[in-house]
Amino acid sequence: MAEEKGIVGSVKDGIVATLRGVGDITDAVVDTVSGSLVNAIKRTGGVGTALTSAISDVVRGAIQGSAEIGGDIGSAAKGAVIGVLRGTKEVGGEAIDTVGDTAGAVVKSAAEVGGDVGAAARGAVEGAIIGAKELGVSAEEAASAAATGALTAAGDVSSAALEQVRKALTGTISGVKVVLKEPFKGEKGE
Repeated sequence: MAEEKGIVGSVKDGIVATLRGVGDITDAVVDTVSGSLVNAIKRTGGVGTALTSAISDVVRGAIQGSAEIGGDIGSAAKGAVIGVLRGTKEVGGEAIDTVGDTAGAVVKSAAEVGGDVGAAARGAVEGAIIGAKELGVSAEEAASAAATGALTAAGDVSSAALEQVRKALTGTISGVKVVLKEPFKGEKGE
C-alpha cells in the first residue's frame, strides 16, 4: 500500500510541478505518465496484475494532479492514455491490450476527484486513437477498447456515470466511429 501511494503521489506531484511550469496539460501528462509507467514496470516486472496496478496508480496520480491545479480532465485523460501506450511500448509490452484498463482507470479517477467522467472517457478514447496511430495499430480497435473500458468503469461508479459516459462516447470521435460493445454493468455490483 505504501508503494501505491508513492507512485500515485509521485506522479501527482510531477504533474502539478510540470503544469505550473508549462501549462500544456496533454503533453505534460503524456511525458509524466510514460516515464513513470516505464519506471514502475521495470520495478515490478510489469506483468498481469502488476501491470494493471501500475497503470491504475500512474493514471490516478495524473488525474489527481490535473484536478489539483484546475486542469482540464479530458485533456489529462487523453494524455494519460497516450502516455500509457508509449510507456508500455517502450518496455516491450502489448500496448493495445492496456487501453481498456487505462480508460477504466481514467474514468474511476475522474469520478474520485469529482471531475466530468464523460469528458474523461472522451479524452481517453481520443488518446487511444492518437496512440494507436503512433503505434501503427487499428485506431478503431483502440477506440472500441477504450470505450468499453470506460463504460465498464462508469458502470462500477454509478448508473448516472454510465449514462454520462455512454452519451459522451456516442458517434464519431477524432474521425473514428466508436463502437460500444455491450453488455456493460448498469448498476454498481451487478
